[in-house]
Amino acid sequence: MKIVVLDGRTLNDDPQAWAGLAAYGEVAYHDVTAPEEVRERAAGAEVLIINKCPIRADLMAELPELKFIAVTATGFDCVDVDAATERGIVVSNVRGYSTDSVAQVTFALLLELTLHVGLHSDAVFAGEWAGQPDFSIRKTPLIELAGKTMGIVGLGQIGRRVAVIARAFGMDVIAHRPSGTPAAPSDPIPALTLQQLFAQADVVTLHCPLTPRTKGLVDRELLKTAKPSMFLINTGRGPLIVEKDLAEALNAGEIAGAAVDVVSREPIAADNPLLKARNLVITPHIAWATAEARERLMAATVENVAAYASGSPINVVG
Repeated sequence: MKIVVLDGRTLNDDPQAWAGLAAYGEVAYHDVTAPEEVRERAAGAEVLIINKCPIRADLMAELPELKFIAVTATGFDCVDVDAATERGIVVSNVRGYSTDSVAQVTFALLLELTLHVGLHSDAVFAGEWAGQPDFSIRKTPLIELAGKTMGIVGLGQIGRRVAVIARAFGMDVIAHRPSGTPAAPSDPIPALTLQQLFAQADVVTLHCPLTPRTKGLVDRELLKTAKPSMFLINTGRGPLIVEKDLAEALNAGEIAGAAVDVVSREPIAADNPLLKARNLVITPHIAWATAEARERLMAATVENVAAYASGSPINVVG
């Protein structure tokens, strides 16, 4: 069985780290694969392992040997799952490997928005604290989370973990389920419409998958319903937000601030309007990438290939 890793660098750029796959076939490892290189490198593969490399219907039509696609991520919008299903190609993802890491980064971003720790540290090293008579200096307003309302869009594993942490900070939690799935009567988290959530929340954090239904979910009209003091956080997928609309809302002071770990095109384009927005923190898609999360992801990817090789695929999507 031929196994081709098309873009392994972001997970682990050491080819030896992928050695666990060798028990199931001949492995060809590539750090990164440009779009024009995919057909040649994927030719003859029964298994493709990808992270963000797009696998669409036209490519599948040229790969008759392809039977299994292992996505080294939870999100699988890089694969045309409907086309794969039509061709009998199994697609598996990895769920839950980054739950703790993404929740942790969500609050790292929120704490930066509310406390600006980096800015205050820089001020100390610049001599501002030593150069004035008071025992304390404040570069920005400092905001306490206790008593604030956290609005979570998407209540999967990550959204649920964020809810637990928010409550530990003393926050109230409300949620919106973009899937339309009704809340269980016993669910302690109130279910609201998206408009209600934006109107009530002090913080809105996005933890839903990117689908045709959620693309552009946060747009100008929705942002107009938010409090001027609201913070928006996105550690999900960039296209959940209409970036031009968010930039305009921030620059107009219509919301207090935002933090995003993901953008619509990655790496970020030089003309992305968010780069000129006020009160915005941008991190380069790091929420998934702690050492512990990447170790779990690698192990789970090997497990997915092993299960396929045994004839009983797991973590199948679509």
